[in-house]
Amino acid sequence: MKSEMEKIIERMQSDQDGVPVKTVKSFMSKIPSVCTGADLIQWILKKLEVEDINEAIHLANLMASHGYLFPIDDHILIVKNDNTYYRFQTPYFWPSNCLEPDNTDYAVYLCKRTMQNKTRLELADYEAENLARLQRTFSRKWEFIYMQAEAQIKVDKKRDKLERKIVDSQERAFWDVHRPPPGCVLTTEVDIKKSMRSKKKEADRLAAAPAEQANKSSRRQSSVGNSISEVEELRTLDNLKKEVDFLRKRSERHTIRTSKVAESFLNYYEQYVEFDALLTPPEPSNPWIADNVEFWESEKTVRDIPSRRVRRWAFSIQELLQDPAGREHFTRFLEKEYSGENLRFWDACNELKSVPQKRLQQRIREIYSEFLAPGAPCPVNVDSRVMSVVKVNLENPDRYVFSDAQEHIFNLMSRDSYQRFLRSDSYKEILAGAKKKVGPARK
Repeated sequence: MKSEMEKIIERMQSDQDGVPVKTVKSFMSKIPSVCTGADLIQWILKKLEVEDINEAIHLANLMASHGYLFPIDDHILIVKNDNTYYRFQTPYFWPSNCLEPDNTDYAVYLCKRTMQNKTRLELADYEAENLARLQRTFSRKWEFIYMQAEAQIKVDKKRDKLERKIVDSQERAFWDVHRPPPGCVLTTEVDIKKSMRSKKKEADRLAAAPAEQANKSSRRQSSVGNSISEVEELRTLDNLKKEVDFLRKRSERHTIRTSKVAESFLNYYEQYVEFDALLTPPEPSNPWIADNVEFWESEKTVRDIPSRRVRRWAFSIQELLQDPAGREHFTRFLEKEYSGENLRFWDACNELKSVPQKRLQQRIREIYSEFLAPGAPCPVNVDSRVMSVVKVNLENPDRYVFSDAQEHIFNLMSRDSYQRFLRSDSYKEILAGAKKKVGPARK
C-alpha cells in the first residue's frame, strides 16, 4: 500500500500536473511551500478519477496518517477539505526510506526543540512529559544526547530562514507519525496478534500443499516438505521470543561515541603527561636515558616529597594509596578522625587474597573477630545488607569472603574520608611545603 501511496505523492508533486504549491505571504511573514486541503481533494477527484468526495478525503487522510503530507499548524495528521495549509514530506522521512526510530533519536529531537525558538517550537504538554520520562530513562547518557542536539542545531543555523522553517516542520511531522499525540493512531505499529494470525494462515496453507499434490514425484514432495518445515520452524513463537530478547539486549547495550572516547583519552593524556618520564624530562635526569636511578629512588622516599607527587594524590584515592608517602599521610589523617580501622580492614582483605592456604581459615577468623564480629575491638561501618552477605559467605569461606564489605568500605573512604583529606589543612601544608622546596632550586 505504501508503494502505491508514494507513486500518488510523486504525481502530486509533479511540476506539470501536480497539486499547486505556493508561498503564502502575510503582513509579517512568509509561509513557504504549502497547498490547501481543498487543492489536495480536488486533485484526487480529478486526477485519480475518484467520484465520491468522502472517498477522496479518506485517501488523503491515509496519506497524511502515514506521514506523506501534514498540516503545518497542527499535530493531528488529517486532511480537511478547506483552506488549511499542508506541506509535502521530504522523501528522506518517507516510511519506506527510514527504519523505525528509537527513543534516543526522539530524546535528541525534543532536547533540540527546547534549545530553539520558544514561540515557534514550544513543546506541547505530552511532548514535555515524554522529555521528562526520557531524561529519567537516559540519565546516564543524557550528556551525549545534549551534545548531539547542540551539533544538530549548529547545522540548522547554517540554513536559510525559510528552509529552516520547512525542515523543522517536516521533522516535527515525522515524529507526529512515530510518536503521535494522545488519542491518535500509531500507523507504524504492527499488531502482533494480526501478524501471528496471518503467519499461521500462511503456514497452514503451505502445510496443506503436499496433501493436494500427493501424486507428484517424491523428489518434489521432499523439497516442498523441507521448505514447509523450515517455514514452520522459523515462524514459531519461541523464535519470535528469542528475537525479541536479542533485540532488547542489543538496545540496552551501553555504547559510547568514538568522539567521546577520544576526548577521554586526550584528557587522560593531558593529566598524566607531566608524570611520564619519556614525554616530560624529570628532575633529576631520566633513568631510562641517563642510566641513573636517583629519580626512581626519590619516588619511593617519604621525606622531601616533590610537588609533582603531592599533586598526583588528588587524581584519585588509588594514586594516593599507591604512593608510600601518600599512604602514610592518609593513615595519619584517618587516625585523627578515628576511622583508621577502615584502611586497616581494606589492607587486611587485600592481604587475605595472597595468604597461604594453610593459614587462610585462621586469618579469616582473625579479620572477622577484629573488624566485623559483635563487640569487635575495631569495628568498621557496614550496613545490614553487606553484613548479611558476609555471614552467608562465612558458611563456605574463601579468599573473597569479605569482598562486599571491602568494596563498601573502599567506597566509603573514597566518597568521604578521601575528599575531606584533600580539603584538609594537612594536605594543603604538604603541597605548599613541596612547592617551596622546588621553587629555589629552579631559580
